[in-house]
Amino acid sequence: MILNNDDFKLDVTSEIGDLRVLLIHSPDSGLGKVVPSKAQDWLFEDIVHLDTMRRKEYDYYVKLLMYFLDPDKIKGRLSEIDSPESDRDFFKPDNAGFHNSGKVIEIQSLLSDILQQKDIRKKLVAAVCAIESCTYRLQLQLIETDPVELAKIFISGSLNDDTMIFAPIPNMIFSRDIGIAINNHMLLNKPAKKARARETLLVRYIFFNHPLFEAYRDNILEIPETVQHFLRPGEEQEEKTTLEGGDVMMISPQHLIIGCSERTSVSGANEAIKLLFENNVVNKVSIVKIPHKRDYMHIDTVFTQVKRNTWILLRSLAIAESEQAQEEPIAWFADKKNKDKPEIVQFEKGKKPQVFSCLEDLLDDISRNDLKSNEPTKFIYSGNNEFPFDAREQWTDSCNLLALKDGIVLGYDRNDKTVEAFRQNGFDVIHVTDLLPKFESNELNPQTMKDTLILMPSAELSRARGGFHCMSMPLQRNNVP
Repeated sequence: MILNNDDFKLDVTSEIGDLRVLLIHSPDSGLGKVVPSKAQDWLFEDIVHLDTMRRKEYDYYVKLLMYFLDPDKIKGRLSEIDSPESDRDFFKPDNAGFHNSGKVIEIQSLLSDILQQKDIRKKLVAAVCAIESCTYRLQLQLIETDPVELAKIFISGSLNDDTMIFAPIPNMIFSRDIGIAINNHMLLNKPAKKARARETLLVRYIFFNHPLFEAYRDNILEIPETVQHFLRPGEEQEEKTTLEGGDVMMISPQHLIIGCSERTSVSGANEAIKLLFENNVVNKVSIVKIPHKRDYMHIDTVFTQVKRNTWILLRSLAIAESEQAQEEPIAWFADKKNKDKPEIVQFEKGKKPQVFSCLEDLLDDISRNDLKSNEPTKFIYSGNNEFPFDAREQWTDSCNLLALKDGIVLGYDRNDKTVEAFRQNGFDVIHVTDLLPKFESNELNPQTMKDTLILMPSAELSRARGGFHCMSMPLQRNNVP
């Protein structure tokens, strides 16, 4: 079925406005085929147990999203959806019982839709087969494959869920990295790693060919390569033009943050700024350059926004260093330039670049000046700023939270010290397994909740090194008043 939501509007002006529409990808069979010898090549830290990840973790995410974004699809059906007889029909895009929501949109559904068109199917099969070095006979076979089945093959890498014909793309569950909505434009990514080339190609075809985005085709922005990029010597990260969505945050209507990280290069940020300014998408971009470490990966693993005046972040990367007393030897012999601290420069049309000394100063400026907060800016720290829990819990995405609305965020239940920090800052904390029955019985209303951290099960999802900010591509949010 072609998903064509007549009410759809591409419109994202913040990280915290009420979420209305988002794009996700539920764990597919390819995640169950990641082998230890290829895990890091495919950007995973470990292999996962797929059934646990689906039934006991990600399915709760989908149900929670439905109560907030599309309650008519789930209200009154919770016991039916959770019954053993349902066999997860509600969550399977290729099943007759699939929710088919126009608010919580599955990438696989959109891919199946565009593959119904024979000319698109031929072009996309040819493109995939080219980057995956397939035989010509396999290419002909795939062209004649049923579109719904072909979408599953492109994503999982397997024929009939059994024979692997190319690598899976397990990172597709991190839909944020594929692209970012900026006002009424889409900025598509340019991935740093070869493992993400196929998913980028698939999403590019979706945005340019699906009727859902037809009105916005002129607003789709692609990061170009630099002139004569093929003549550049070497293959170092800084010499490539790369950008991933986890390094892009739309935090106010005219202000964007771009991170330079392990996955997004200075060249990629530079090309993005030129593209955004030339198309009058925003007039201010802050660049936050963080250490190129697997610990951090993207800026949204270091900080995300919780509400207008509140942020969650890793304090060791956030604060300015105090000056050492001059009489101490370390003050005379230490390298003054600490390579483990972010570098922050803000570019605004018609103005000189502004340098911020630390991340907290930038985020405070955003809350007060961009979002007009009248309250003091608050910072909640990973692991409650206690060693070694700060680093341990940042590794399991304590800072990678998704705001469903101002003050309502999702995080993993394993980060105990971070949960304690939220409580100390006046937030209610509730586990999703306790919350959903309260929604179903009308004991709680998603629309009237305030200042709450919703805890999500995380034993398998956290192995993939991404939180719910990573696992979401917001397409529409209400404007922040």
